[in-house]
Amino acid sequence: MSTQDFTTTLVVDQTPREVFNAINNVRGWWSGQIEGPTHELNDEFSYRYKDFHYSKHKLIEVVPDKKIVWLITDSNLNSFTDKNEWNGTKISFEITEKDGKTYVRFTHWGLVPQIECFGACSNAWTGYITQSLRDLIVTGKGWPAQHA
Repeated sequence: MSTQDFTTTLVVDQTPREVFNAINNVRGWWSGQIEGPTHELNDEFSYRYKDFHYSKHKLIEVVPDKKIVWLITDSNLNSFTDKNEWNGTKISFEITEKDGKTYVRFTHWGLVPQIECFGACSNAWTGYITQSLRDLIVTGKGWPAQHA
């Protein structure tokens, strides 16, 4: 039986370097309280949104201008029965360039339809990636608070 991890793609005119830098500016596009560094291999940061969501992320792969992967090492999603559904899942940003456009393929590995938070979490990721992160890349200003 195959699983279907959540993925979405973003296409912009900016360079892979600009896209890479924007993704690493997590505070510029993701709402909530973010503590810790978000740029280098082995950096660890925590994300908290009110009492609803806590997750801890470790950067396990960083290839400048090409790829970023976060491992979720701890989570507490208070709105769901299994509050630790994100534990051990991975989030990846794969950056490619073709015909003067930069493509970002976002995948939350382990966020699959079989888990309880799939609907709410995939909807939230869609907004953050295709709107807030996109605007940060294109205009220099994301709008994470509007997706909270």
